[in-house]
Amino acid sequence: MRILVIGSGGREHALAWRLKQNGHELFSAPGNPGMAREGTVVASTDYLSAALELRPDLTVVGPEAPLVAGVVDEFRASGLKIVGPDRVNAQLEASKTYSKRFMNEAGIPTARWAEVDTFEDAKKAVRTFTLPAVIKADGLAAGKGVIIAHSYSEAEAAIESLGPKLVIEEFLTGEEVSFIALCDGRSVLPFEPTQDHKAVHDNDEGPNTGGMGAYCDSRILTARESALVMDTIMRPAVERTGFTGFLYAGLMMTAEGPKTLEFNVRLGDPETQALMHRMDCDFGEVLLACAESRLDTVAFAWRPEPSVAVVLAADGYPAKVRTGDEIHGIDAAEAKGATVYQAGTKIDGGGKLVTAGGRVLAVTASAPMLASSISNAYAAAAEIHFDGMHYRTDIGRKGLRTFERPSQAGY
Repeated sequence: MRILVIGSGGREHALAWRLKQNGHELFSAPGNPGMAREGTVVASTDYLSAALELRPDLTVVGPEAPLVAGVVDEFRASGLKIVGPDRVNAQLEASKTYSKRFMNEAGIPTARWAEVDTFEDAKKAVRTFTLPAVIKADGLAAGKGVIIAHSYSEAEAAIESLGPKLVIEEFLTGEEVSFIALCDGRSVLPFEPTQDHKAVHDNDEGPNTGGMGAYCDSRILTARESALVMDTIMRPAVERTGFTGFLYAGLMMTAEGPKTLEFNVRLGDPETQALMHRMDCDFGEVLLACAESRLDTVAFAWRPEPSVAVVLAADGYPAKVRTGDEIHGIDAAEAKGATVYQAGTKIDGGGKLVTAGGRVLAVTASAPMLASSISNAYAAAAEIHFDGMHYRTDIGRKGLRTFERPSQAGY
Protein backbone atom coordinates (compact mmCIF):
# COMPACT_ATOMS: atom_id res chain seq x y z
CA MET A 1 0.00 0.00 0.00
CA ARG A 2 0.89 3.66 -0.36
CA ILE A 3 0.66 5.06 3.16
CA LEU A 4 0.97 8.68 4.29
CA VAL A 5 2.11 9.32 7.87
CA ILE A 6 1.25 12.78 9.20
CA GLY A 7 3.75 14.18 11.70
CA SER A 8 7.45 14.76 12.27
CA GLY A 9 8.37 13.26 15.66
CA GLY A 10 9.79 10.06 17.07
CA ARG A 11 6.33 8.47 17.22
CA GLU A 12 5.86 9.11 13.50
CA HIS A 13 9.32 7.80 12.64
CA ALA A 14 8.47 4.61 14.54
CA LEU A 15 5.20 4.28 12.63
CA ALA A 16 6.98 4.79 9.30
CA TRP A 17 9.71 2.32 10.28
CA ARG A 18 7.19 -0.37 11.23
CA LEU A 19 5.17 0.09 8.04
CA LYS A 20 8.29 -0.03 5.90
CA GLN A 21 9.25 -3.31 7.62
CA ASN A 22 5.91 -4.62 6.36
CA GLY A 23 6.81 -3.67 2.77
CA HIS A 24 4.55 -0.64 2.31
CA GLU A 25 5.47 2.48 0.32
CA LEU A 26 5.88 5.33 2.79
CA PHE A 27 5.28 9.06 2.54
CA SER A 28 5.47 11.50 5.43
CA ALA A 29 4.41 15.10 5.92
CA PRO A 30 6.22 17.13 7.09
CA GLY A 31 8.53 14.30 8.18
CA ASN A 32 12.05 14.41 9.60
CA PRO A 33 15.49 13.15 8.50
CA GLY A 34 14.84 9.76 10.07
CA MET A 35 11.56 9.39 8.22
CA ALA A 36 13.37 10.26 5.00
CA ARG A 37 15.25 6.97 5.48
CA GLU A 38 11.95 5.10 5.37
CA GLY A 39 10.33 6.76 2.36
CA THR A 40 9.48 10.05 0.66
CA VAL A 41 9.22 13.20 2.76
CA VAL A 42 6.75 15.90 1.70
CA ALA A 43 7.80 19.13 3.39
CA SER A 44 4.27 20.45 3.88
CA THR A 45 1.70 20.85 6.62
CA ASP A 46 -1.10 21.26 4.09
CA TYR A 47 -1.98 17.64 4.64
CA LEU A 48 -5.12 17.47 2.53
CA SER A 49 -3.44 19.02 -0.52
CA ALA A 50 -0.50 16.65 -0.13
CA ALA A 51 -2.83 13.66 0.08
CA LEU A 52 -4.90 14.75 -2.91
CA GLU A 53 -1.68 14.89 -4.92
CA LEU A 54 -0.15 11.66 -3.58
CA ARG A 55 -3.41 9.67 -3.50
CA PRO A 56 -2.31 7.29 -0.74
CA ASP A 57 -4.34 4.17 -0.03
CA LEU A 58 -4.32 5.13 3.63
CA THR A 59 -3.28 7.98 5.92
CA VAL A 60 -2.41 7.66 9.60
CA VAL A 61 -2.14 10.70 11.90
CA GLY A 62 0.55 10.86 14.59
CA PRO A 63 0.24 14.11 16.60
CA GLU A 64 -2.78 15.56 18.34
CA ALA A 65 -2.81 19.09 16.86
CA PRO A 66 -4.00 18.10 13.33
CA LEU A 67 -6.67 15.88 14.89
CA VAL A 68 -7.99 18.73 17.03
CA ALA A 69 -7.95 20.95 13.93
CA GLY A 70 -10.22 18.48 12.10
CA VAL A 71 -7.89 16.81 9.62
CA VAL A 72 -9.86 13.53 9.79
CA ASP A 73 -13.13 15.33 8.94
CA GLU A 74 -11.44 16.97 5.94
CA PHE A 75 -9.99 13.72 4.61
CA ARG A 76 -13.23 11.80 4.98
CA ALA A 77 -15.16 14.58 3.26
CA SER A 78 -12.73 14.19 0.33
CA GLY A 79 -13.21 10.41 0.17
CA LEU A 80 -9.77 9.58 1.61
CA LYS A 81 -9.20 6.73 4.06
CA ILE A 82 -7.62 7.92 7.30
CA VAL A 83 -7.04 6.60 10.83
CA GLY A 84 -7.90 9.02 13.63
CA PRO A 85 -10.81 10.61 15.52
CA ASP A 86 -13.01 13.35 14.17
CA ARG A 87 -12.84 16.89 15.54
CA VAL A 88 -15.55 16.27 18.16
CA ASN A 89 -13.90 13.20 19.66
CA ALA A 90 -10.49 14.87 19.55
CA GLN A 91 -11.85 17.08 22.36
CA LEU A 92 -11.19 14.17 24.70
CA GLU A 93 -7.57 15.31 24.60
CA ALA A 94 -7.97 18.96 23.62
CA SER A 95 -9.87 19.84 26.80
CA LYS A 96 -9.28 18.29 30.22
CA THR A 97 -12.63 19.61 31.47
CA TYR A 98 -14.45 18.08 28.48
CA SER A 99 -12.67 14.78 29.12
CA LYS A 100 -13.38 14.72 32.87
CA ARG A 101 -17.06 15.55 32.34
CA PHE A 102 -17.22 12.74 29.78
CA MET A 103 -15.69 10.26 32.22
CA ASN A 104 -18.19 11.20 34.91
CA GLU A 105 -21.15 10.96 32.51
CA ALA A 106 -19.98 7.60 31.13
CA GLY A 107 -19.26 6.17 34.58
CA ILE A 108 -15.56 5.74 33.76
CA PRO A 109 -13.48 5.61 36.97
CA THR A 110 -11.30 8.67 37.48
CA ALA A 111 -9.95 10.93 40.23
CA ARG A 112 -12.07 13.49 42.07
CA TRP A 113 -11.62 16.81 40.33
CA ALA A 114 -12.58 20.48 40.17
CA GLU A 115 -12.88 22.79 37.19
CA VAL A 116 -11.70 26.40 37.59
CA ASP A 117 -11.22 29.31 35.21
CA THR A 118 -9.85 32.09 37.41
CA PHE A 119 -6.69 32.26 39.53
CA GLU A 120 -8.75 33.15 42.61
CA ASP A 121 -11.11 30.18 42.23
CA ALA A 122 -8.17 27.85 41.57
CA LYS A 123 -6.38 28.89 44.74
CA LYS A 124 -9.56 28.37 46.75
CA ALA A 125 -10.35 25.02 45.12
CA VAL A 126 -6.91 23.51 45.63
CA ARG A 127 -7.28 23.87 49.40
CA THR A 128 -10.22 21.46 49.29
CA PHE A 129 -7.82 18.72 48.16
CA THR A 130 -5.46 16.70 50.33
CA LEU A 131 -1.81 17.17 49.36
CA PRO A 132 -0.21 16.32 47.09
CA ALA A 133 -2.63 17.75 44.53
CA VAL A 134 -2.47 17.56 40.76
CA ILE A 135 -2.74 20.77 38.70
CA LYS A 136 -3.49 20.35 34.97
CA ALA A 137 -3.69 22.88 32.17
CA ASP A 138 -7.03 22.54 30.39
CA GLY A 139 -5.76 22.51 26.78
CA LEU A 140 -3.03 20.82 24.76
CA ALA A 141 0.36 21.05 26.45
CA ALA A 142 2.59 18.52 24.62
CA GLY A 143 2.59 16.23 27.66
CA LYS A 144 4.02 18.90 29.96
CA GLY A 145 0.92 20.63 31.35
CA VAL A 146 0.78 18.72 34.64
CA ILE A 147 2.33 19.70 37.97
CA ILE A 148 2.12 17.66 41.18
CA ALA A 149 2.12 20.10 44.11
CA HIS A 150 3.32 18.85 47.51
CA SER A 151 2.50 22.08 49.35
CA TYR A 152 -0.09 24.79 48.92
CA SER A 153 2.64 27.26 48.01
CA GLU A 154 3.76 24.89 45.24
CA ALA A 155 0.12 24.57 44.16
CA GLU A 156 -0.30 28.34 43.92
CA ALA A 157 2.91 28.63 41.90
CA ALA A 158 1.62 25.89 39.57
CA ILE A 159 -1.68 27.71 39.18
CA GLU A 160 0.15 30.90 38.26
CA SER A 161 2.28 29.10 35.66
CA LEU A 162 -0.46 26.93 34.08
CA GLY A 163 -3.70 28.83 34.70
CA PRO A 164 -6.21 30.21 34.90
CA LYS A 165 -8.29 27.56 33.05
CA LEU A 166 -7.38 24.42 34.97
CA VAL A 167 -8.42 21.07 36.28
CA ILE A 168 -7.41 20.28 39.87
CA GLU A 169 -7.41 16.61 40.83
CA GLU A 170 -6.83 14.38 43.80
CA PHE A 171 -3.51 12.57 43.71
CA LEU A 172 -3.88 8.85 43.02
CA THR A 173 -1.40 6.24 44.19
CA GLY A 174 -0.54 3.02 42.39
CA GLU A 175 1.28 1.93 39.26
CA GLU A 176 0.92 4.12 36.17
CA VAL A 177 0.22 2.36 32.85
CA SER A 178 -0.29 3.55 29.27
CA PHE A 179 -3.18 1.56 27.78
CA ILE A 180 -3.69 2.23 24.07
CA ALA A 181 -6.25 0.69 21.73
CA LEU A 182 -7.09 0.98 18.05
CA CYS A 183 -10.80 1.63 17.53
CA ASP A 184 -13.07 1.69 14.48
CA GLY A 185 -16.20 3.07 16.15
CA ARG A 186 -17.41 -0.36 17.24
CA SER A 187 -14.47 -2.69 17.85
CA VAL A 188 -11.61 -2.04 20.28
CA LEU A 189 -8.25 -3.73 19.62
CA PRO A 190 -5.78 -3.21 22.49
CA PHE A 191 -2.02 -2.85 22.11
CA GLU A 192 0.35 -4.41 24.61
CA PRO A 193 0.66 -2.40 27.86
CA THR A 194 3.48 0.12 28.20
CA GLN A 195 4.83 2.38 30.89
CA ASP A 196 6.03 5.92 30.18
CA HIS A 197 8.62 7.78 32.27
CA LYS A 198 7.50 11.41 32.38
CA ALA A 199 9.87 13.13 34.81
CA VAL A 200 13.15 14.45 33.42
CA HIS A 201 15.42 12.84 36.02
CA ASP A 202 15.96 9.35 37.46
CA ASN A 203 13.61 8.11 40.19
CA ASP A 204 10.78 10.21 38.74
CA GLU A 205 12.32 13.45 39.96
CA GLY A 206 12.19 16.87 38.33
CA PRO A 207 9.59 18.50 36.07
CA ASN A 208 7.33 16.57 33.71
CA THR A 209 8.40 16.16 30.11
CA GLY A 210 6.76 14.75 27.01
CA GLY A 211 8.31 11.42 28.02
CA MET A 212 11.92 10.41 28.69
CA GLY A 213 11.50 6.75 27.84
CA ALA A 214 9.13 3.79 27.91
CA TYR A 215 9.12 0.04 28.06
CA CYS A 216 6.68 -2.52 26.68
CA ASP A 217 6.25 -5.81 28.48
CA SER A 218 3.21 -8.09 28.54
CA ARG A 219 3.63 -8.55 32.29
CA ILE A 220 2.86 -4.90 33.09
CA LEU A 221 -0.80 -5.95 33.40
CA THR A 222 -2.32 -9.31 34.20
CA ALA A 223 -4.97 -10.73 31.90
CA ARG A 224 -7.59 -9.92 34.55
CA GLU A 225 -6.40 -6.32 34.84
CA SER A 226 -6.43 -5.84 31.06
CA ALA A 227 -9.95 -7.25 30.84
CA LEU A 228 -11.07 -4.88 33.61
CA VAL A 229 -9.61 -1.88 31.76
CA MET A 230 -11.38 -2.93 28.58
CA ASP A 231 -14.72 -3.47 30.35
CA THR A 232 -14.75 -0.36 32.56
CA ILE A 233 -12.85 2.21 30.48
CA MET A 234 -12.10 1.46 26.83
CA ARG A 235 -15.31 -0.16 25.59
CA PRO A 236 -17.61 2.28 27.45
CA ALA A 237 -15.70 5.22 25.93
CA VAL A 238 -15.98 3.86 22.38
CA GLU A 239 -19.60 2.74 22.75
CA ARG A 240 -20.60 6.22 23.93
CA THR A 241 -18.68 8.17 21.26
CA GLY A 242 -18.19 5.93 18.22
CA PHE A 243 -14.50 6.78 18.57
CA THR A 244 -12.16 5.93 15.68
CA GLY A 245 -8.38 5.89 15.73
CA PHE A 246 -5.98 5.47 18.65
CA LEU A 247 -7.53 5.90 22.10
CA TYR A 248 -4.92 6.26 24.83
CA ALA A 249 -5.94 5.91 28.47
CA GLY A 250 -3.34 7.02 30.96
CA LEU A 251 -4.15 4.81 33.93
CA MET A 252 -3.35 4.55 37.60
CA MET A 253 -3.72 0.99 38.83
CA THR A 254 -5.00 1.79 42.33
CA ALA A 255 -5.98 -0.53 45.16
CA GLU A 256 -9.61 0.06 44.12
CA GLY A 257 -8.91 -0.85 40.49
CA PRO A 258 -7.88 1.05 37.36
CA LYS A 259 -8.66 4.78 37.26
CA THR A 260 -8.24 7.07 34.27
CA LEU A 261 -5.79 9.93 34.65
CA GLU A 262 -6.40 11.23 31.13
CA PHE A 263 -7.46 10.34 27.62
CA ASN A 264 -5.31 11.06 24.60
CA VAL A 265 -6.58 10.61 21.07
CA ARG A 266 -3.37 9.35 19.46
CA LEU A 267 -0.51 6.98 20.10
CA GLY A 268 1.83 7.89 22.92
CA ASP A 269 5.37 9.12 22.45
CA PRO A 270 7.70 7.36 23.37
CA GLU A 271 5.36 4.40 23.97
CA THR A 272 4.97 4.01 20.19
CA GLN A 273 8.69 3.45 19.74
CA ALA A 274 8.60 0.54 22.19
CA LEU A 275 5.36 -0.84 20.73
CA MET A 276 6.47 -0.76 17.09
CA HIS A 277 9.69 -2.57 18.05
CA ARG A 278 7.68 -5.48 19.51
CA MET A 279 4.96 -5.71 16.87
CA ASP A 280 5.00 -8.87 14.75
CA CYS A 281 2.22 -8.40 12.20
CA ASP A 282 1.42 -6.30 9.14
CA PHE A 283 0.46 -3.05 10.83
CA GLY A 284 -0.61 -1.51 7.54
CA GLU A 285 -3.28 -4.16 7.04
CA VAL A 286 -4.53 -3.65 10.59
CA LEU A 287 -4.74 0.12 10.05
CA LEU A 288 -6.59 -0.36 6.77
CA ALA A 289 -9.09 -2.62 8.54
CA CYS A 290 -9.59 0.17 11.08
CA ALA A 291 -10.22 2.77 8.37
CA GLU A 292 -12.72 0.40 6.74
CA SER A 293 -14.56 -0.37 10.03
CA ARG A 294 -13.65 -4.06 10.08
CA LEU A 295 -11.25 -4.33 13.00
CA ASP A 296 -13.10 -7.43 14.14
CA THR A 297 -11.51 -9.31 11.21
CA VAL A 298 -7.87 -8.72 12.23
CA ALA A 299 -5.62 -9.05 15.27
CA PHE A 300 -2.28 -7.79 16.55
CA ALA A 301 0.65 -10.18 16.96
CA TRP A 302 3.60 -9.47 19.21
CA ARG A 303 7.08 -10.80 19.68
CA PRO A 304 7.46 -12.03 23.27
CA GLU A 305 10.65 -10.04 23.91
CA PRO A 306 10.19 -6.86 26.02
CA SER A 307 11.32 -3.60 24.41
CA VAL A 308 12.83 -0.47 25.91
CA ALA A 309 13.01 3.04 24.43
CA VAL A 310 15.43 5.57 25.95
CA VAL A 311 14.97 9.21 24.94
CA LEU A 312 18.09 11.32 24.39
CA ALA A 313 17.20 14.94 25.09
CA ALA A 314 18.76 18.25 24.14
CA ASP A 315 20.47 20.72 26.43
CA GLY A 316 17.89 22.55 28.55
CA TYR A 317 14.96 20.21 27.96
CA PRO A 318 12.16 20.42 29.16
CA ALA A 319 12.74 24.18 29.55
CA LYS A 320 14.40 26.37 26.91
CA VAL A 321 16.23 24.08 24.51
CA ARG A 322 19.48 24.67 22.68
CA THR A 323 19.46 23.43 19.08
CA GLY A 324 22.00 23.06 16.28
CA ASP A 325 24.35 20.58 18.03
CA GLU A 326 25.77 17.96 15.67
CA ILE A 327 24.67 14.36 16.34
CA HIS A 328 27.21 11.54 16.16
CA GLY A 329 26.99 7.77 16.51
CA ILE A 330 23.58 6.69 15.21
CA ASP A 331 25.09 4.09 12.86
CA ALA A 332 27.24 2.72 15.70
CA ALA A 333 24.20 2.46 17.96
CA GLU A 334 22.22 0.58 15.32
CA ALA A 335 25.19 -1.72 14.70
CA LYS A 336 24.59 -2.91 18.28
CA GLY A 337 21.11 -4.08 17.27
CA ALA A 338 19.08 -1.08 18.44
CA THR A 339 16.77 1.04 16.33
CA VAL A 340 17.23 4.80 16.66
CA TYR A 341 14.06 6.78 16.00
CA GLN A 342 14.59 10.44 15.19
CA ALA A 343 12.41 13.25 16.56
CA GLY A 344 14.05 16.65 17.15
CA THR A 345 16.51 16.50 14.27
CA LYS A 346 17.24 18.35 11.03
CA ILE A 347 19.89 18.55 8.33
CA ASP A 348 21.76 21.85 8.57
CA GLY A 349 23.14 23.92 5.72
CA GLY A 350 26.35 21.93 5.74
CA GLY A 351 24.56 18.58 5.40
CA LYS A 352 25.09 17.58 9.04
CA LEU A 353 22.44 15.97 11.24
CA VAL A 354 21.85 18.35 14.17
CA THR A 355 19.47 18.78 17.08
CA ALA A 356 16.26 20.68 16.36
CA GLY A 357 14.04 20.04 19.38
CA GLY A 358 13.85 18.89 22.97
CA ARG A 359 13.50 15.14 22.57
CA VAL A 360 16.06 14.34 19.90
CA LEU A 361 16.27 10.55 19.57
CA ALA A 362 14.71 7.40 21.03
CA VAL A 363 17.14 4.50 21.22
CA THR A 364 15.05 1.33 21.24
CA ALA A 365 16.05 -2.29 21.78
CA SER A 366 14.56 -5.69 22.59
CA ALA A 367 15.83 -8.94 24.10
CA PRO A 368 14.41 -12.14 25.60
CA MET A 369 14.57 -10.68 29.13
CA LEU A 370 13.68 -7.16 30.24
CA ALA A 371 17.09 -6.81 31.89
CA SER A 372 18.81 -7.58 28.60
CA SER A 373 16.53 -5.17 26.75
CA ILE A 374 17.53 -2.42 29.16
CA SER A 375 21.22 -3.26 28.81
CA ASN A 376 20.99 -3.34 25.02
CA ALA A 377 19.23 0.05 24.85
CA TYR A 378 21.78 1.74 27.11
CA ALA A 379 24.76 0.13 25.37
CA ALA A 380 23.49 1.56 22.09
CA ALA A 381 22.74 4.97 23.63
CA ALA A 382 26.36 5.13 24.84
CA GLU A 383 27.47 5.19 21.18
CA ILE A 384 25.60 8.45 20.52
CA HIS A 385 26.82 11.93 21.37
CA PHE A 386 25.79 15.54 20.92
CA ASP A 387 26.68 18.48 23.11
CA GLY A 388 24.29 18.88 26.02
CA MET A 389 22.78 15.41 25.59
CA HIS A 390 21.07 14.00 28.68
CA TYR A 391 18.89 11.00 29.44
CA ARG A 392 17.47 8.99 32.29
CA THR A 393 19.42 5.90 33.32
CA ASP A 394 16.52 4.01 34.93
CA ILE A 395 14.05 3.37 32.09
CA GLY A 396 12.32 0.03 32.73
CA ARG A 397 14.07 -0.60 36.05
CA LYS A 398 10.79 -0.56 37.98
CA GLY A 399 9.57 -3.42 35.82
CA LEU A 400 12.86 -5.17 36.39
CA ARG A 401 12.30 -5.12 40.14
CA THR A 402 8.75 -6.39 39.65
CA PHE A 403 9.25 -9.13 37.07
CA GLU A 404 12.83 -10.40 37.26
CA ARG A 405 15.01 -11.42 40.19
CA PRO A 406 18.20 -9.38 40.69
CA SER A 407 20.32 -12.42 39.83
CA GLN A 408 18.61 -12.60 36.44
CA ALA A 409 18.94 -8.90 35.86
CA GLY A 410 22.64 -8.67 36.51
CA TYR A 411 22.30 -5.66 38.79
